[in-house]
Amino acid sequence: MRGRLGIRILQVIPTLLLVSMLVFGLQELMPGDPAVLLAGEDANPTVIAQIRKELWLDRPVPVQYLHWLSGALHGNLGYSWRLREPVLQLIGQKLPVTMQLSAMAIVFAIGIGVPMGVLSAVKRDTPLDWLANAVGLGGLSIPTFWLGIMMILFFSVDLGWLPPSGYVSLARNWERSLATTIMPAFVLGNAIAAVLMRHTRSAMLQALSQDYVRTARAKGLGEWVVVMRHALRNALIPVVTLGALEFGALLSGAVLTEQVFSIPGFGKLIVDAVFNRDYPVVQGVVMVVAALYITLNLIADILYIIINPRLRAA
Repeated sequence: MRGRLGIRILQVIPTLLLVSMLVFGLQELMPGDPAVLLAGEDANPTVIAQIRKELWLDRPVPVQYLHWLSGALHGNLGYSWRLREPVLQLIGQKLPVTMQLSAMAIVFAIGIGVPMGVLSAVKRDTPLDWLANAVGLGGLSIPTFWLGIMMILFFSVDLGWLPPSGYVSLARNWERSLATTIMPAFVLGNAIAAVLMRHTRSAMLQALSQDYVRTARAKGLGEWVVVMRHALRNALIPVVTLGALEFGALLSGAVLTEQVFSIPGFGKLIVDAVFNRDYPVVQGVVMVVAALYITLNLIADILYIIINPRLRAA
């Protein structure tokens, strides 16, 4: 298994290199000229030409890419063309916000989805199973922006328990920070909980039908010991994979939820950068998200070994 992890780690560099090439190449297909957007359509052509020269836009695309790659390898992702700030500084401001929101959302998702999936599988074809499936279907069907608005109306406007929008960092005031992020985290986690619930139920039903579960029951072990120690450990492997992918998706930014709750995270940063043709920000954010995805997949591989000891000898 160590060899497998070693191979995965060695794949990080070519994967990130391929991602950077794709991002750099695809953004060239976007309509519009960033220099014209920055200078204004009525600007003097000489000014536009000067901007293009300063931003290396007058060079061939391969030359632009190698120039950017050289800076990235030295820890310099460039400056935002629009905001005139280092890209690393912008990412450093937005990433903790998105990390906190994503972590809280995945806690909600796991805390709701996995227990519901286990109970649904154990109580198959009972009212509890039907209720869990109905709740899961509802979580998949309800739009996140609608649920967010309804929660603001109920918990903020009617009850006055939570602030309707905004964000306060954990370092500044942890109580206020949790108050401003608990609703958007629940909105995001609710949809993922529904997906985790259905996958957990399916994996548990398959695990409960295996011979080792029948053997454990034949030995006289209690039902919940069989379920939690034998069936659940094997059923968690696909759930871990799904959880890692969903967590990575959250880290890439939840645009609608961030807009509804006015959360200054990655989602708003990347959308604004795309609309403003702020290529260095787009490239920097995508590379960070890609690195986070790869890291989460490596963590998932390690969790496989912890959950299922049989994989240690693989």
